Amino acid sequence: MNSDRPPAPDSRTPVPGPGPAARTSPPALPPQPALTLDALGKKCPVPIIMLADRIRDVPIGQTIEVLADDPAARTDVPAWCTLKSQEFAGTRDLPVGWSFLVRRSY
Repeated sequence: MNSDRPPAPDSRTPVPGPGPAARTSPPALPPQPALTLDALGKKCPVPIIMLADRIRDVPIGQTIEVLADDPAARTDVPAWCTLKSQEFAGTRDLPVGWSFLVRRSY
C-alpha cells in the first residue's frame, strides 16, 4: 500500500452540495427585445406579415417581440420560425394576448 496517497473517500460520507445562495438565485431575465411589433387587434396573417417585414431590422442574435391577441398567432409564430430557420425564443402571457419572442438567426 502506498502511504503517499490520500485514503479513498468513504461512500457513506455525504458530499456537500451547492450552498443556499446557489439554490435561491433568481432566474436570469430574458434580454430586452431589440424591436417590439404591436399586432394587437390584428387578425391572421397580419402579425406574421409584420414579423417577416421587420425581422431584418434587428441584428443577428437579437430578439424581436411580437404582441398579438389573435389565437392563431400561438401556432403561426412558432411555425413561421421553423419555416424560416429563425429561433422561437418563447411566449409570455399578457393581460390581453401574448408576447412572442423571436431571435434572428441569420
